[in-house]
Amino acid sequence: MASPEHESTGEEETAPTALARVWDQVSTLAVAIAIALAIRILLVEPFRIPSESMLPTLLIGDHLFVNKLAYGPKIPFTDWRLPGWRDPERGDVVVFTVARSEERGVPRIYPADQRPELPRDDFVKRIVGLPGDRIEIRRGRVFVNDELVEVIETDTVFEDEAGNGLAIQRERLGDCEHAVLDDPRLAGIRKAPLVIPDGRYFMMGDNRDHSNDSRVWGTVRFEEMQGPAFVLYWSWDVNGNFLQFLNPVNWWNADKRWSRIFSRVRCIRPGESLAEVGVRGEVAGGPRAGATEGS
Repeated sequence: MASPEHESTGEEETAPTALARVWDQVSTLAVAIAIALAIRILLVEPFRIPSESMLPTLLIGDHLFVNKLAYGPKIPFTDWRLPGWRDPERGDVVVFTVARSEERGVPRIYPADQRPELPRDDFVKRIVGLPGDRIEIRRGRVFVNDELVEVIETDTVFEDEAGNGLAIQRERLGDCEHAVLDDPRLAGIRKAPLVIPDGRYFMMGDNRDHSNDSRVWGTVRFEEMQGPAFVLYWSWDVNGNFLQFLNPVNWWNADKRWSRIFSRVRCIRPGESLAEVGVRGEVAGGPRAGATEGS
């Protein structure tokens, strides 16, 4: 008696329906989007540098990641934060939220918590004053708790986008030494003595004479801080939004700053040169000042 080649299990295999195949693809995409959003909210977030306010530390066209874990990730649509591993420190380069408006054609910036009805924008600056500090600016020189912040001349200059030669200096904010720019044509912004309220921070750009910061519009709440910048993931001589990445003309023609990619945003270590942290300039009186390519 011949035996059958296949023994029936009593169950019939059926091909997945079109709806099941569509659901499989949609659910996979939804999971991928959820993971990407979780990373952006809880771990790191990208940010693009659109202005010269943080020269020479950050250049127009730098793209960096913000560390959301350092101060604690913020719960969306609330002022609540999960625990972070440290508090903001003097010298940190921080991305934070401000309120922006335009009055009679003039842009205005406000602390975000003071004008909640206005549109939001992201700024990046350096923390100069902590809660309880007494800050004063005299002829461009910074005083913290009545002590002059040390500035060391370097005899080098940086050329900005307008072709102006700005003096590169090394400033020491507590334990953090970093580069700042001084425009010899300007006397510097003055700021009357201010004691920083609890929970707020005094922010300044490294391009001291060309930065719209706490000297003009006030202090920043901790709740508005997204986190410290920690690494550059891309840098090129292009100023524009994410759509610029999709423009093949930019990929072909734009100058890419390869030496800056994957470099850390950090303070200068003892004995370290400016070039080792990506700050480039030329000796004052040289043929050209401030090559921004890092070459």
